[in-house]
Amino acid sequence: MRLVFAGTPGFAVPCLRAAAEKGEVVAVYTQPDRPAGRGRQLAPSPVKVEALARGLPVMQPENFRAADARAALRALQPDLLIVVAYGLILPQSVLDIPTYGCWNVHASLLPRWRGAAPIQRAIEAGDEETGVCLMQMEKGLDTGPVLLSLRTPIGADDTGGSLHDRLSALGAEVLADGLKLLRAGIRPVPQPQPAEGVTYAHKLEKGEARLDWNRPAQVLARRVRAFTPWPVAEAELAGERVRIHAAAPLAREHGAAPGTILAAGRDGIDVACHEGALRLLVLQRDGGRPLPARDYLNARPALARP
Repeated sequence: MRLVFAGTPGFAVPCLRAAAEKGEVVAVYTQPDRPAGRGRQLAPSPVKVEALARGLPVMQPENFRAADARAALRALQPDLLIVVAYGLILPQSVLDIPTYGCWNVHASLLPRWRGAAPIQRAIEAGDEETGVCLMQMEKGLDTGPVLLSLRTPIGADDTGGSLHDRLSALGAEVLADGLKLLRAGIRPVPQPQPAEGVTYAHKLEKGEARLDWNRPAQVLARRVRAFTPWPVAEAELAGERVRIHAAAPLAREHGAAPGTILAAGRDGIDVACHEGALRLLVLQRDGGRPLPARDYLNARPALARP
């Protein structure tokens, strides 16, 4: 099979490897190099790095609005276009080019969490389960029929980072399963998504990272986990802005105002919430590095209390 792969972040790299093992990847599409790091130098995407390491041709159009961009894809004569976190909406004129259309690996159990940030939104919402879907693409946003899927539980300690890595590996697995069937002459049967249960995983915004102590502790703890490693939750703690890398909810009765420090010691810093308390476990001061609560308190001993 002549495969064209389109993806950009690290999440897509295992899928590129799976595609290269199951077919002939004739080209890899990825986003143009973007400024990154302190020096804001142009940096290639993780998918580009992987493609170049494999000696695969790399294409980086800004979009497919231009006729020559579509013509270049058509000239590759692809049997299938595989899209994994590419970062561009593909028009119907592109979806129609490959013989078998376009497949997308999406990090949720559709129709739940269509959109840009399904991994983090599943944790934030308190979902007990998520997974990956291999979807036949159509013009709508993640609306196409599902070909195959794999499920995984969301653990109480899962973060956006840990779940990202697990779903990335599952995405490669479900893609490999689909390509194996197609190579054997078996086209996976498309299952239309149900109309019920549709939710949208809106893109993460930096401003969402600010914790509001007037919310329940359970809600805040899920947000801390979902926003690790980015954008990282932050809050006001006794007059100082801190970033919170790990926290745990406590079912603690108190009559204190939200934001009050109830206890602070080696086990963590307990902050009153609208319901319960949030125990801060790993904190980061401006310009500093993440520290366990006990080390943070060494720098702010006035906060320590039984």
